[in-house]
Amino acid sequence: MNTFLFIVLAILVIMVVVSLVRGIVAFLRTTRIDLESGEGETVTEMQLMQNRAMFARIKYQALAVVVIAIILAIAQ
Repeated sequence: MNTFLFIVLAILVIMVVVSLVRGIVAFLRTTRIDLESGEGETVTEMQLMQNRAMFARIKYQALAVVVIAIILAIAQ
């Protein structure tokens, strides 16, 4: 059971990193568009992509914390 939970935890950690990188890339694209256009307005599509990636990161982190809590509960 512990092996399965550690595998799930590793997958969740990878998903956290991927969603973090996707969110940062979307943020950098939005910033680049702002700088190139010279206006303070950003493309709403890029903002939505950034928000979705960061929300996904939060979900995966919460799931990882739950898995860690289960591992600790089983270990005791």
